[in-house]
Amino acid sequence: MPRSPPSAARSGRGIEPGGGALPGGRIAVVGGGPGGLYAAVLLKRLDPAREVTVWERNAPDDTFGFGVVLSDETLGGIEQADPVVHEALRREYVRWDDIDIVHRGHTLTSGGHGFAAVGRRRLLQLLHERCRELGVRLRFRTEAPPAADLARDHDLVIAADGVHSATRGAHADVFRPRLATHRCRYIWLSADLAFDAFRFEIAETEHGVMQLHGYPYSRPPLGDGRLDAAAPQGDGALPRDGASTVIVEAHEDVWRRAGWDACPVEESVEQCAKVFAASLAGRPLISNNSAWTAFRTVTNARWSHGNVVLLGDAAHTAHFSIGSGTKLAVEDALALAACLQEHAALPDALTAYETERRPVVESTQRAARASLEWFENLGQYVDQPPRRFAFNLLTRSRRVTHDNLRLRDPGFVAAVEQEAGVAPGTPPMFTPFRLRDLTLRNRVVVSPMDMYSADGDGMPGDFHLVHLGARALGGAGLVMTEMVCVSRQGRITPGCTGLYAPEHEAAWRRVTDFVHTGTPGTAIGVQLGHSGRKGSTRLMWEGIDRPLPEGNWPVVAASALPYRTGVNQIPHALTPEELGGVRQDFVRAAERAARAGFDLLELHCAHGYLLSGFLSPLTNHRTDAYGGDLEGRLRFPLEVFDAVRAVWPEGRPMTVRISATDWADGGTTAEDAVEIARAFAAHGADAVDVSTGQVVTDEQPAFGRSYQTPFADRIRNVVGIPVIAVGAISSWDDVNSLVLAGRADLCALARPHLYDPHWTLHAAAEQGYSGPGAPWPAPYRAGSRTPPTGRTDGPKQRLSLGS
Repeated sequence: MPRSPPSAARSGRGIEPGGGALPGGRIAVVGGGPGGLYAAVLLKRLDPAREVTVWERNAPDDTFGFGVVLSDETLGGIEQADPVVHEALRREYVRWDDIDIVHRGHTLTSGGHGFAAVGRRRLLQLLHERCRELGVRLRFRTEAPPAADLARDHDLVIAADGVHSATRGAHADVFRPRLATHRCRYIWLSADLAFDAFRFEIAETEHGVMQLHGYPYSRPPLGDGRLDAAAPQGDGALPRDGASTVIVEAHEDVWRRAGWDACPVEESVEQCAKVFAASLAGRPLISNNSAWTAFRTVTNARWSHGNVVLLGDAAHTAHFSIGSGTKLAVEDALALAACLQEHAALPDALTAYETERRPVVESTQRAARASLEWFENLGQYVDQPPRRFAFNLLTRSRRVTHDNLRLRDPGFVAAVEQEAGVAPGTPPMFTPFRLRDLTLRNRVVVSPMDMYSADGDGMPGDFHLVHLGARALGGAGLVMTEMVCVSRQGRITPGCTGLYAPEHEAAWRRVTDFVHTGTPGTAIGVQLGHSGRKGSTRLMWEGIDRPLPEGNWPVVAASALPYRTGVNQIPHALTPEELGGVRQDFVRAAERAARAGFDLLELHCAHGYLLSGFLSPLTNHRTDAYGGDLEGRLRFPLEVFDAVRAVWPEGRPMTVRISATDWADGGTTAEDAVEIARAFAAHGADAVDVSTGQVVTDEQPAFGRSYQTPFADRIRNVVGIPVIAVGAISSWDDVNSLVLAGRADLCALARPHLYDPHWTLHAAAEQGYSGPGAPWPAPYRAGSRTPPTGRTDGPKQRLSLGS
């Protein structure tokens, strides 16, 4: 679906015959899918002296699935590398621009997207013909010899043998594949009518939510249907009304409740046709050796082994909801051919191929995972207003965003904003948001960031006044302090600030007074926490989480488990009596925070600090009432929350930061996070600040743009409590997208505010917005426009003479 960035092999350089690795060599291609065939075409075309053989165990006309989607970038790469194949495809493929979202009686259309699709069988026929023209040897109904055998008498072996790659399996010790099976079941089908858009339809059945993904791949005859027909179709005896690929998908639980795990596939297909009868105009769904399956994401630590290289689904897979494996495989073939031409030595060429393709593929896989997880959790969105639901679906992978969707279809985005109550001309990020008696003027939060710059024993100083004051001047709706420690023992480092002494209260009052008087309308919040087992360590830039070289103080935790065995202290496991003392530390700090003038208080229950240590089963091994199941692990954090809420002023909001997953086996899960959020909401939390990880050292986070936002999204839409999303949110476009889609209420950004204290004001200027959501401080108004950067009055070029 959304377009991936073109690789160098597809854009910006040609592929010319001659030179490179393998001149006149022998090449074996294992697998006769589009990727393997196209690699064979390119490599033979580039050097006709090469002997290229393709092994395909199926017959020439055997294929699975129906139509395949190719992006404009992919088609552009094909045109540049082999105009003959491109021209053949151009005569065959169907193009369209619209996406239809059908949900609860509404059909909403978004335009300007640009797709092309062709019948899979016809695509293979075109590639077979091109192979034969060039002299590629095609061996159908023939199992390829093992890659190790082929490697002995061939210069290059291309393993394009699909998601179940035997080559990858035979050399798993080298390729080190990882396969993740997901939670939805889907089936590839076809219908004998041509949709006039990429179609998503949501069906709420007695068994649960199901979805249809459909797109045309064959035109009806000219004048007989809504799609133009510029050329005949060659995909066999196609129906008069064209044809569309139809994928039906449902969560595994829904699929089983429908009984489709226990009935013949043909029967389940008939039932699918009834569920989506309106979209199909009452026509049946057509199977082609179709079967229900769960999608598997394939990754590999390496893509080559000696002279054997993986290509397409053998190397990687990406969920069909953002595009096709065919697209990625064809792009792999283009890149591999180019790298073989550009490098004289085969090892260098294969290294260059992987270096070029891996970032593109990993980016696609991140987007695909976000998309497939959105559909896995589809049930949590069905109650959204229709236009918000459609916008949420279109932006689910994070590749389509508010800004580029507005460029594609401004009318559609304007309608979504109107439904959401966004004032005309106002980006969603600059709409106000209310928590109790506090109204934030926009949705931007300066995230808590430990500065490790306290003066002496927990004392905030001039640095904190300037640091927080500068970011308040920068336009954010809410500026948060770093984690302010509730006791001396609760500090992370000697440089951490506190609220455990009367002089701390006065020092913080100096900061809040500046924010309230110097930046009217900006709110400032305090985050209260206790370091737990992660305390008594060096300043971050002196060795993060490393013990002090001297002067260490004893640390405490839920259980006597060190953060790093053999490195950090073994903490003292707090007794029930000692827990009461810690609770009172939080209460006294909250009372000081209220008198210091903070507008909002956040309780830090994340990142492996003390309260987080009680929540995670990896760090809480207690056998008393404060351990065991989730209810027990929640007991102490909720006691602290209740005690703090009791002394915190009624009209001021209180939030909680949690780690929604430990990113480690046996730790807090996304399901646990929902229950944790639900518990805090029941105790009066006004919002949940949803972070992840930093609880145990062996975590394996799935880093990427906005990678933590799906956890916030889930809590918001399942629990119904406002959320603050965090985690690699770096652009104002991301903030607009998350807010308008209903995945977050507020967005907290850390590093962008270190890079640019005026990030929010600059975001307003870049979007041409000037309004109450982002007022420039009076002394700074002269800087509200981008300064000129050089001469713009030079003479225009009027004439160009060729050589």
